Amino acid sequence: MLSRRQILYAPAVLAGRQRPNFLVLLTDDQRFDTIGALGNREVRTPNMDRLVRSGVAFTQASTQGGLTGAICMPSRAQLLTGRSVFHVHRGIIGRQNAPDPSLAAFPELLRRAGYVTYGTGKWHNGRPLYQRSFSAGGSVFFGGMADHLKTPVSDYDPSGEYPNSKTRTAEKFSSELFADSAVEFLERGDKTQPFLLYLAFTSPHDPRMAPERFAGQYPPERIALPPSFMPQHPFDNGEMKVRDELLAAFPRTPEEIRRHIAAYYAMISEVDHQIGRVLDALERSGEAARTYVIFAGDNGLAVGRHGLLGKQNLYDHSIRVPLVIAGPGIPKGRRAESLCQLMDLCPTICDLAGIPAPSGIEARSLKPALDDPRAPLRDSTVYAYRNFQRAIRTDRWKLILYNVKGVRTTQLFDLREDPHELKNLAGEPSQAARVRELAALLQNRLTEAGDTVRLEAAKW
Repeated sequence: MLSRRQILYAPAVLAGRQRPNFLVLLTDDQRFDTIGALGNREVRTPNMDRLVRSGVAFTQASTQGGLTGAICMPSRAQLLTGRSVFHVHRGIIGRQNAPDPSLAAFPELLRRAGYVTYGTGKWHNGRPLYQRSFSAGGSVFFGGMADHLKTPVSDYDPSGEYPNSKTRTAEKFSSELFADSAVEFLERGDKTQPFLLYLAFTSPHDPRMAPERFAGQYPPERIALPPSFMPQHPFDNGEMKVRDELLAAFPRTPEEIRRHIAAYYAMISEVDHQIGRVLDALERSGEAARTYVIFAGDNGLAVGRHGLLGKQNLYDHSIRVPLVIAGPGIPKGRRAESLCQLMDLCPTICDLAGIPAPSGIEARSLKPALDDPRAPLRDSTVYAYRNFQRAIRTDRWKLILYNVKGVRTTQLFDLREDPHELKNLAGEPSQAARVRELAALLQNRLTEAGDTVRLEAAKW
């Protein structure tokens, strides 16, 4: 196996047209249960449904969370590098102007292997890492959120400087703008080299302002409230007044939450339409049969569940994401229920491309589950939010620990019987041993992932 340095800096001797292409489609703040083909009867997603029918849907995929309120940054960094939330915070999030060169992003690995790598849309992990990763690009948004009709974007700059004079304000809806850039790339004619097209939308992230033809599809009065709707969260989770939570009044009302959900679904339908345009362009290009299409979200969103609106928590609605992989040799219309995480995409893409993944990463290739959707991948996954929330889940159980201003709270959910996380079993005597066992396993897994938190400490 090549060393990380060899992978990063070797000339592109691995290039070859026999290698497959990759189209990566990433949405922003899209919850795992917002796809029609996966069971949501309210939202219209014909093109995401099309992908689900074409490949394997990972129904238990998640992000590890983040140590900052802007979860988009660490989620994307995990996906790109195959490293844990703790390592990307130290190596990328905290060093955006000079990211750790040992944390290689998968576009960078493909580029070194002879791929044309084209990036468009939201890039929330600093300009130097973008420059390392892509050989070309257009309409790149280097921020976290913006008015979808006034998104500041830059085109590819070989110097890596991206001066302000090269930034322009988009004159069309962000999803259309980014899809246009992707379609233009796909329509350039015959590809003499394999390619990676990385397309990261800013939708359905707020401001929720979908064009009327999509917004009109969702009258709020017809929207069902989620089973876990609450007027307010039952206790202080440490982040009750973050920006996301201030988008609706306290306490939450059914009418206002229905309006938010309707606007959220409209944004999802809008970005679904743009995904369809890109998939159609891929078909026209003649490259579809050689292309793996990977569709994912960077994190979820509460939108009224548990009295919350945002993603700054460790409930399933905020950490679980859609993830679908389709392409050559992949079974069609399958579901894989094994626990997996966004960071697993990095070694998976390397595996499918036939290049070595970086050594030392925490991620695992999903290829075994692509070959057999029943294949086990992990026995547990861990999650973190800032310095006061930690969690672990197995196939059935989920433990969330909070340490907020000296107040400790424990939640234990039986996800098999209580998928909406409504009944906290942590206080039941019959579950005391389970809480201790899961807490010990959580500490071990956190230490392996690079967390410095010690759960037994008075303050984390």
